Amino acid sequence: MKIIIAGAGEVGFHLAKLLSFESQEITLIDTNKDSLLYADNHLDIKVIKGDATSISILKDARVNTSDLVIAVTSSETTNITVCVLAKQLGAKRTIARISNTEFINHKDEVGFTKFGIDELISPEALAASEIKLLLDQSAFSDTYAFEDGALTMVGLDLSRTMAFAGKTVKEAAQIFPEIHFVPIAIQRFGTQYTIIPRGDTMLKEGDHVVFITSEGGAEELCKITGKINTDIKNVMILGGSKIGYKTARDLANSNLNIKLIEKDKNRAFDLADELPNVLVINGDGRNVDLLDEENISDMDAFIAVTGNSEINIMSSLVAKSKNVKKTIALVENMDYFELSQSIGIDTLINKKLLAANNIFRYVRRGEVVAMTKLNNMDAELLEFKVKPSSKICNKFIRDVGFPRSAIIGGVIRDDIGYIALGDFKIQEGDRVVICGLPRSIVEVEKLFL
Repeated sequence: MKIIIAGAGEVGFHLAKLLSFESQEITLIDTNKDSLLYADNHLDIKVIKGDATSISILKDARVNTSDLVIAVTSSETTNITVCVLAKQLGAKRTIARISNTEFINHKDEVGFTKFGIDELISPEALAASEIKLLLDQSAFSDTYAFEDGALTMVGLDLSRTMAFAGKTVKEAAQIFPEIHFVPIAIQRFGTQYTIIPRGDTMLKEGDHVVFITSEGGAEELCKITGKINTDIKNVMILGGSKIGYKTARDLANSNLNIKLIEKDKNRAFDLADELPNVLVINGDGRNVDLLDEENISDMDAFIAVTGNSEINIMSSLVAKSKNVKKTIALVENMDYFELSQSIGIDTLINKKLLAANNIFRYVRRGEVVAMTKLNNMDAELLEFKVKPSSKICNKFIRDVGFPRSAIIGGVIRDDIGYIALGDFKIQEGDRVVICGLPRSIVEVEKLFL
């Protein structure tokens, strides 16, 4: 695919990096010479210095032959303008990064596609949604919902006392024949290797295992593993950023008790006016005495979303030391992100990665409805819609000839999620959730064309 990215900031560079690894033809546009120089020296892409809202610059980037234009500058006005111009100049598909979530909430009413914008994404809104889902499934370190929870991905670390530790996947299935979950990826303790499990794959103590669950599966998994899905009621949020604001607003609307700590006095007063159901405290969240005064040890969850990754990590570790059950920290540094299993914080989130995952599905062949990359694993989770022409249509899973480095996690049919085994027959209109290593994705895509 020929892809143009407007904006060489954190999201744009990260997207360009991921897409260049996929051997896509990438052109990156930005006004910042230093950002472009860094990208040009580190990535196999074309860079153009200039304003992406300039028609001549877009023509230089050959926008008329582009398959996808992604506008992810820090200005939503610029991003919207870029997409409108690109569409008029012949781009096949456009995606705009925005910060005003009203645009997403009313996109059908306004009709952004008529203007030339095919998709709107908000990294901040994605992060806030991710945090809410993590609190709903508090027993697990990572989660992702397909079709409003018809199927849900959850991840956890296996301890020695868990019933299926030391058993093969096949043996575990025989012990729990009526289960509504299936393992789809394993990261061995102390390694960076990702394993797509088969029947003879051993589940070992210390493994980080990712499961797909249908309705009720998460609860079953909690019972079997001894994990507790804590009823989250009291939440402390550190940082009144856009993510902090959106998270506080959404959680307060769910009748949770929210305390939000913001260092900047003016910002704290603004947040107090905008969030009447949230207790806003003006103070420095790095101050342990302040956290104690605000009864951090009585909190069920602590969420650190300041603009500083180190502050978020350290304050979350303090919260963990005060026996807060669930800690979530926003990090921008990908090196920190990859240490999430060993740092001691329950979950690290990264808005660049969330935005990239959301955009990535438009690059995949076949009708990809949703996609995410597994945290700290070299694997992708994709949801494909089955078309009449798909090779997988009207076939039993056992007869498909699936690559060994990929697995079907589940199938959504008529809004109901199923854990699909070999005797399950795929039908037109099904939404099939696949987990696969990068080397298998091209082969998997061919089954859904």
